[in-house]
Amino acid sequence: MGGLGITSCPLRDQVDPRALRFAAGATAFVLAAVLLTIGPARPLALGLLASQVAVFGLTAFVSVQWSVWAQLFARVVWPRIGAATRLEDARPARFAQLLGCVLTVAALGGFILGADGAARGLVAVVVAAAAVDAATGWCAGCAIYRLVRRRRSPAG
Repeated sequence: MGGLGITSCPLRDQVDPRALRFAAGATAFVLAAVLLTIGPARPLALGLLASQVAVFGLTAFVSVQWSVWAQLFARVVWPRIGAATRLEDARPARFAQLLGCVLTVAALGGFILGADGAARGLVAVVVAAAAVDAATGWCAGCAIYRLVRRRRSPAG
């Protein structure tokens, strides 16, 4: 197979569900590290949290395929396991990333302002959601997206 370029991911509006689970696992790991290091290594924890905020923001506002986790999946995992047999709509995942971005931005602000308890709680919520997604494939943010879309759709 030729070299994998940055465009090696599927179409922008479709996503490999395995990549989503990989990204969720990586997110859970990074944010769990934030919770474990916020006391003894606060600058490191805040840097990790800020980097995850950036990943969430890029994924939510640009493309699921351009996140660091998607690129790692595309370059390291995908060549070993092959192409997906099915793709999913990327919009629910992007909405979930937006929710993660909002929660982690609030957590980062909380840590900066000294509201560590509230900030830890927000990070813990995102860790839990990401871990559930990684382990089971069920995405809370995606479910919220679908629920809101259903409610906004005219009865047909």
